[in-house]
Amino acid sequence: MNLDYLRNHRGHIVHLTVQHLQLTATALAIALVVAIPLGLLIATVKPVSLPVLVVLGLIYTIPSLAFLAFLIPSLGLGRKPAVVVLAAYAQLALVRNIDAALRGVDAATIEAARGVGMTWWQVFWQVRLPLALPVLVAGLRIALVTTISLATVTAWINAGGLGSLLFDGISRDYPSEILAGTVAITALALCADAVLRVLERMTPAARAGRVKEEGEGRRARGRMARRKAVDRESDLAGGRV
Repeated sequence: MNLDYLRNHRGHIVHLTVQHLQLTATALAIALVVAIPLGLLIATVKPVSLPVLVVLGLIYTIPSLAFLAFLIPSLGLGRKPAVVVLAAYAQLALVRNIDAALRGVDAATIEAARGVGMTWWQVFWQVRLPLALPVLVAGLRIALVTTISLATVTAWINAGGLGSLLFDGISRDYPSEILAGTVAITALALCADAVLRVLERMTPAARAGRVKEEGEGRRARGRMARRKAVDRESDLAGGRV
């Protein structure tokens, strides 16, 4: 097993990577259209939170190959059933993180915003959403990496993408092609994770949190230095006595 296939078929691997990204982006876009209203609903109406999350959890436990096979009679082979399955699997991570992000905003901050006369929409867009953004981006990162990984399996129904390298390599007993697919999929997932981690750290709330932590750290170091100075003075005073 070596990387010969990866070196000799770079153009083909790039083409499959583009297919993989297109499939992932399409599924995530559809998933967000469903997940955003659901997340807002369960964050606002608490009694529906548990039933919605239970249903999404049950969907997530369906084996991917069984889910794909179930959709083949109605949607056929190719990208359509793959997009449906990937969008369904992304719901749990997206909805749960939207709910957690919006609920995690400090209630006192929301009350203060309402106290100055903001409407519900103003509070949401100007207060809750900016403060919840780091957690929302983290949820999107989890959903993206998970979808990239799961999209590998959809090559089984001719949806394209980097998973084709794995299935073709297995059918042809070609370990180098299997290794090339594994390396490409892993690299793609790691790159996507790294990009969204950077975006997560660039959100205003995350930057403000880091500034606050740095300020608290400096104050703590200052207090420690003052205590040490007082202790030294006490030691010197005790020595003089």
